[in-house]
Amino acid sequence: MKQTILSITLGLFFFLLSGCGQQSNTLFNGKDLSNWNFVIEGNTVPAEDVYMVDNGIIRIMGEPLGYMYTKKKYRNFTLELEYRWAGEESNSGVFVLIEEPLNPFPNGIECQLAAGKAGDFVLLGGSDLNEYTLPEGVTERPAFPVIAKQQPSSEMPVGEWNKVRVTVNEGIITVYVNDVLQNSATSEVREGHIGLQSEGKEIQFRNLELRQ
Repeated sequence: MKQTILSITLGLFFFLLSGCGQQSNTLFNGKDLSNWNFVIEGNTVPAEDVYMVDNGIIRIMGEPLGYMYTKKKYRNFTLELEYRWAGEESNSGVFVLIEEPLNPFPNGIECQLAAGKAGDFVLLGGSDLNEYTLPEGVTERPAFPVIAKQQPSSEMPVGEWNKVRVTVNEGIITVYVNDVLQNSATSEVREGHIGLQSEGKEIQFRNLELRQ
């Protein structure tokens, strides 16, 4: 009897231990944006006019320019989410490794969601990626350097949900759009905030999940 109890106890211990390797974090609880801070270009309108929750969906109006970002910084994670355009194709992005939440763009890496370009990397606020080189014939670094996606667009039509998976592992960033590997590059930064951009027209997000 004692041996049986011991076996069950040990089995439960190892089961719990095996689940400790990866922790799931709900960045969005489906009800409010209490885990996020907000940036509005010029602080011209209240944040709630741009970032809101409607029936379990995050709605970002696109104007004014800005972004919402996590209150916490994260290191070594996989972020999964879904997005769609509410009315027409436009511009937005998922920000990772935000070192400093500046206005209207942070110092961090944008995983581009702009229509037709989802999967590009955009280097914001002076951030850098080891794989970035100046285009041929260009001698001055652009304001928004880009590392273009590797594959043709894998985006869904307007109104349909797209799946995005971004992994950050000791500075190595990879981004998948609808299960297609679109880009990979390396940052010297290891930790930062995560953000969702307001730019252009309304975009909607749901099913945000962070695994560490």
